[in-house]
Amino acid sequence: MSFDRSIKIAPSILSADFANFGAEIRAIEAQGADWVHVDVMDGHFVPNLTFGPPAVKAFRPHVKTVMDVHLMIAPVDPYIDAYAEAGADILTAHVEAGPHTHRTLQAIRAAGMKAGVALNPGTPAEAVEHLLDLTDLVCVMTVNPGFGGQKFLDMTAKIRALRAMIGDRPIHIEIDGGVDPVTAPFVTAAGADVLVAGSAVFRGGSVDNPAAYGENIRTIRDSAQSIGKVA
Repeated sequence: MSFDRSIKIAPSILSADFANFGAEIRAIEAQGADWVHVDVMDGHFVPNLTFGPPAVKAFRPHVKTVMDVHLMIAPVDPYIDAYAEAGADILTAHVEAGPHTHRTLQAIRAAGMKAGVALNPGTPAEAVEHLLDLTDLVCVMTVNPGFGGQKFLDMTAKIRALRAMIGDRPIHIEIDGGVDPVTAPFVTAAGADVLVAGSAVFRGGSVDNPAAYGENIRTIRDSAQSIGKVA
């Protein structure tokens, strides 16, 4: 993965047709998705239960771009190797998920993946300040994690603070939660470059009508670029 700060749209397959994941992944990539976002939830760290390593491994042959795996689980460390073996390109752990996030990021990188760290809405930017040299991506949650389709929470001040902390380091700022054509320009103007969108991408489309996915992706991207982002 080469690094650049162009706007990337990462549809969350949590909003896809669960009976047809392979075709859904192929459809969103064909329609312009830059990354594929996989939300892993354990029913403990967050109040929902989704994909384990076998499911992620099953998704992998269908993903030709970047498989961005977001772990909303605790603990994280016992599962790092399993998600590496499943084929994750980026593995993101929550700073709130355990007491040794520095060690977790080291282990993710040692397993051959890019390392991400996520921040819940109530967690300040400063929580990752001393982790940035081990980090390839900071995910800012703009909803409380656990469910798709929630209302966007304004975290633009946190995004700006992170962008200032990051400086010229090659670190992505990803936004997860409530991203749509209305909210996208605010987060990109603050410094974000990766936008996770679930219902806003999949709404109105299907594997039989994938053009709707493309239109949704283009609309979010155009909106995100309409204000421009902080350099």
